[in-house]
Amino acid sequence: MVQSRQLGVPVLDPVANLDSLAFDNRFTAALPADPDTSNRRRQVHGAAFSRVEPTPVPAPSTLAWSPEVAELLGLAPELCASQDFAVVFAGNRVPAGADPFAANYGGHQFGRWAGQLGDGRAIALGEVLDRHGNHQTLQLKGAGPTPYSRRADGRAVLRSSLREFLCSEAMHHLGVPTTRALSLVATGESVLRDVLYDGNPRPEPGAVVCRVAPSFTRFGNFQLPAARGDLELLRQLVEFTIRADFPDLAAESLGTFDEAVAAMFQDVCRRTAALVVEWMRVGFVHGVLNTDNMSILGLTIDYGPYGWLENFDPGWTPNTTDADTRRYRYGAQPQVAHWNLLQLGNALLQLTDQADPLEAALDHYSQSYQRGFRNMMAERLGWARPRDGDDALVNELMGVLTSAEIDQVLFFRDLARVPVDRDGRLSDEELIAPLADAWYRPEELVGEVRARLAGWLRLWAQRVVEGGLDDEERRRRMDALNPRFVLRNYLAQEAIDAAEQGDISLIGELLDVLRRPYDDQPGRERFAARRPEWARRRVGCSMLSCSS
Repeated sequence: MVQSRQLGVPVLDPVANLDSLAFDNRFTAALPADPDTSNRRRQVHGAAFSRVEPTPVPAPSTLAWSPEVAELLGLAPELCASQDFAVVFAGNRVPAGADPFAANYGGHQFGRWAGQLGDGRAIALGEVLDRHGNHQTLQLKGAGPTPYSRRADGRAVLRSSLREFLCSEAMHHLGVPTTRALSLVATGESVLRDVLYDGNPRPEPGAVVCRVAPSFTRFGNFQLPAARGDLELLRQLVEFTIRADFPDLAAESLGTFDEAVAAMFQDVCRRTAALVVEWMRVGFVHGVLNTDNMSILGLTIDYGPYGWLENFDPGWTPNTTDADTRRYRYGAQPQVAHWNLLQLGNALLQLTDQADPLEAALDHYSQSYQRGFRNMMAERLGWARPRDGDDALVNELMGVLTSAEIDQVLFFRDLARVPVDRDGRLSDEELIAPLADAWYRPEELVGEVRARLAGWLRLWAQRVVEGGLDDEERRRRMDALNPRFVLRNYLAQEAIDAAEQGDISLIGELLDVLRRPYDDQPGRERFAARRPEWARRRVGCSMLSCSS
């Protein structure tokens, strides 16, 4: 790749073919590799990764690709439409310069230490330089077995791959930190999966999604060597991560290694707090917040049994495996993230005798999250900035939203259309009318529920007036934080149903709609509609398993 310049910033020229991708494999060059190169399931000690080649598939065919990610990587549309694109991103051909590997990590799953986990179905082709000279790891999910596959086959089905492809891009356009998705490639083979883990497996079409991120390092990458007492590997991982993923920290004169570790951990806590605030804003429920699914960069990572909160229910989880304890329910995500950070802090503590800075970083998470949540709620409710007394008003809103089955996406978006009653002349009906579409069961909007909502709207309007924004500016700012379009669970399932029958048109249409989630997009109102009745309890629209 040749460098050109754009507005004074070096920009790498477009990729001529996939063999000219600018691979710069820092991770595999700097960290110890598994000396055993056989692709057999095993416990891997003393190594950060295992080199492994993707397993070819019979008939790779590109179903969709992200123009934005392709542009970031310097891939022209005609290259993305080529057969070689499908061949490479299905795993049938390893491009020149790639150094494929599966990472070795452990983690806590549902609160219990699970030991070695690792990339069981994901194989990174390696790290490339994007058009701006930044590192991006290209990772193929569903590209075949690795030493970490345990009893699994290393493959992925179209169902879960399509959900990850669409949601990765939807989250990016919503402004939520996330891994990205370059491509969705069908494999031409069937994969046997038990979607509900109820003893009824069936063959499903296979697929591979290419995930893209500056780093796929997880909390669990540090936890595993810490649990094994392998402090040499742990220290190497920390030093590499600071150098590669936190260059601002590496460039500073932090002094001692202990200070560098504490600074990195505080940054991870800050990023994680900001991430969870964004999840809570858009109503995203990760579904499986194990420590191995937490990104060191504060990115949303591993789109498994995730779900979008449609009717407002803080106790809802999309994960069938979590149905009994609801550990990973929407309302618990801030606390679970804190617990996961504590486990990461415990791992890092093995490298330093300075516990106080790590404890201070955990406290920083709590403070940062609370501050971020208050700021976010004040903005999305049209109050401009938080002030004393807002918590009580927000808590009352949560009570209103749980008093009936209310679509939270529609409620927050349409709240900007509620008239601000500055002189007390509007009736309850006039205040409530703009929110009518948010009720799944309009017959519930009566009596105490109706009176409570109207009472809150009057308090909300008073607070809007005190916030000082004129109506036009207030609506603009509210609309910038409250999306009209999200990847509703039933929309993803509709796209899956169509794709399994050979119709991929809805994938492209959804990708386009979700590219502008804060715009009204006339003619596409159906993609903003509340969940239809047929989707209330259907698998894929209500709850999902980890089956992928």
